[in-house]
Amino acid sequence: MKSPSPWWMPDRHADRRPALLLRAKIKSAIRAWFEAQGFLEIDAACLQVSPGNETHLDAFKTELLASDLAARPLYLATSPEFAMKKLLAAGEQKIVSFAPAFRNRERGALHAPEFTMLEWYRAGAPYEAVMDDAAAVLALASETADNRLFSFRGRTSNPRAAPERLTVAEALGLHTGIDILSTVTRDVPDRDRLAALAEAAGITAAGDDTWSDIFSKLIAALIEPKLGIGRATLLTEYPASEAALARVKPEDPRVAERFELYCCGVELANGFGELTDPAEQRRRLDSQMAEKQRRYGERYPIDEDFIAALAHMPPGAGCAMGFDRLVMLATGAERVEQVIWTPLPDPGK
Repeated sequence: MKSPSPWWMPDRHADRRPALLLRAKIKSAIRAWFEAQGFLEIDAACLQVSPGNETHLDAFKTELLASDLAARPLYLATSPEFAMKKLLAAGEQKIVSFAPAFRNRERGALHAPEFTMLEWYRAGAPYEAVMDDAAAVLALASETADNRLFSFRGRTSNPRAAPERLTVAEALGLHTGIDILSTVTRDVPDRDRLAALAEAAGITAAGDDTWSDIFSKLIAALIEPKLGIGRATLLTEYPASEAALARVKPEDPRVAERFELYCCGVELANGFGELTDPAEQRRRLDSQMAEKQRRYGERYPIDEDFIAALAHMPPGAGCAMGFDRLVMLATGAERVEQVIWTPLPDPGK
């Protein structure tokens, strides 16, 4: 069988071009929507002291050479989050960015090593406000693409319908019968109890799986494929241990003000009521990096500038949306690389 021609060959580009033109149209529409809402579009630097401090994120590392050739390690950002929160500390109220983001060891239909993150923040707003934004952006992409029904791998959804809202506890109870909050405390989740409940639901926990590992397996295997079917789903109130950058809900410290938006079983967006306590944020990031060291034998530095900025950052909420995934659904593409203008060649193909 003849291998596909490279994306830059004129005949291949001609096939890809309609989806790419629609990508540009969707970006223009979203940009105009945020501008009408009073947002300022900003550009966050790609080179960062820390790429992010989540256990399972794998970053691209580089070096900054001074005039005396002294080397300083830097990273390509996995998200513009730290930089954008510093701008909130500086006094900006509503900011949005179409930011290049980079993640290693992630490649597939829904993952590209370099992608575009649509990220925005509202100072002084509850996290429900950015939930509403995310739903509005999803509907706007549908309207711009003139596509009333999104489909992916046999799952369909009406992106213009008001999303359903389910807490994580409700979703797990509905689809697995598991009472997740019965295994949650602020300090030490009950790993063995969750392992037994997962086993009963058909999910095997390895001996070295943590509570978070088992939780992730349950969500990925039994919950995500059932979300965003018929209409989008806003999955809310994640256990506090699964939201390192979000504040806990004052009414129930077992859960955090974190949500994800799903459409056709595809995760599109991840949002928070933002944590602004520097000491608590440092504790959480140190914990994440200790786990990364245990698992992968490495850790990323803490961005001290970010920690310092939190003391000046107002309460607010933010959301990050995978722009390429949104365009993929709007155009009916099967892989995100089909809607990226200049995709990185995959050496494995």
